[in-house]
Amino acid sequence: MLLHRRPILAFIAVFCGAAFFGGPVLTQEKSIVVASTTSTVDSGLFDYLLPIFTQKTGIAVKVLELGTGQALDAGRRGEADVIFVHAKIAELQFVADGEGVKRFPVMYNDFVLIGPQSDPARIKGEKDVAEAFRAIKDKQAPFISRGDRSGTHSAELALWNKELGIDIEKQKGPWYKSVGQGMDETLDVAVADKGYVLSDRGTWTNFKNKGDLQILVENDKRMFNQYAVILVNPDRHPNVQKELGQKFIDWLISPEGQKAIADYKIDGKRLFYPDGTLSVFQVR
Repeated sequence: MLLHRRPILAFIAVFCGAAFFGGPVLTQEKSIVVASTTSTVDSGLFDYLLPIFTQKTGIAVKVLELGTGQALDAGRRGEADVIFVHAKIAELQFVADGEGVKRFPVMYNDFVLIGPQSDPARIKGEKDVAEAFRAIKDKQAPFISRGDRSGTHSAELALWNKELGIDIEKQKGPWYKSVGQGMDETLDVAVADKGYVLSDRGTWTNFKNKGDLQILVENDKRMFNQYAVILVNPDRHPNVQKELGQKFIDWLISPEGQKAIADYKIDGKRLFYPDGTLSVFQVR
């Protein structure tokens, strides 16, 4: 059974010379399946980006909206042509294992630490995100974790385990809630519980039900969030649409694709930065 929250169809079909209603479809649909991190969907980026690609190429894109770990698993099962995720170590392992052809950085943004206005852990304005995490644990203030092996969950675990030396699975208490859900759903829980939560900035910006939550910690270089695409290895999975999938990757990293990513904004705010743009973090 395919493990995904809600597959979305970016563009249903390409018709040539036939009216939308009535008349035969003259060409067979060209399409690919992209297993993608939830943030490309929850941020609204794909709703903006994919129709541009389809209009340019005639290739429809069907999206499996998954956490990064599940997206990579879908690639290992040959259920996707392209993987679009944000967990570099896992991506490199995917390629090293022969499941993917090559990793292409596409864009970046950053993570933000969200919390209630009451801020019981007193972390607002903290410059060190790891110390903010420590304060949350010391105060035993509510913390909501995605708990779904996503790129965001991996980034959270790196802060607990690598930066603080805390095995959160062993040291967590009632204050720490792992929900096993996507970013939008996790933010909904944080709103209801007035809890702290790590989110990618794009999803947070597009999230409508913010309640009294706000960004409390940001701009630590460890919160850098790189996205990359990988073609699933057709030698391992012969059903992979190699040429069509590579066209999608090539378009994303082309000047046209990079400009489309840069042009996507909400209330005048850019949500993602193409890799050709100078990064203040200087990390990929």
